[in-house]
Amino acid sequence: QVQLVESGGGLVQSGGSLRLSCVASGLRLDYVSIAWFRQAPGQEREGVACFDNSDGNTYYADEVEGRFTMSRDNQKNTAYLQMNSLKPEDTAVYYCATRDTAATMMWYHYTHWGRGTQVTVSS
Repeated sequence: QVQLVESGGGLVQSGGSLRLSCVASGLRLDYVSIAWFRQAPGQEREGVACFDNSDGNTYYADEVEGRFTMSRDNQKNTAYLQMNSLKPEDTAVYYCATRDTAATMMWYHYTHWGRGTQVTVSS
């Protein structure tokens, strides 16, 4: 059974940093594409960053480019999202997700999901 568990969220002041983790079990993260999504109250789930296993590239949404960095530790079977220079508009529940084929920023393309971790950025 595939399970993804996010952690690392919390309350941080504007300009601060957080590192989110996504621990996987039941699948190997080095065999799949991985993405981070977020969803703020009343808003649609949006893609933040994704690692495409088919071309080895990482892609970022314009809103987070230069501030967020996605990485992966294959030995720990864990993906990370380092978030710097956080802004109040980054406040949301953050989810990691995987799919077997090329990565996209569309949430409905993904097969497996974690339950999310709350990130709150105060001004």
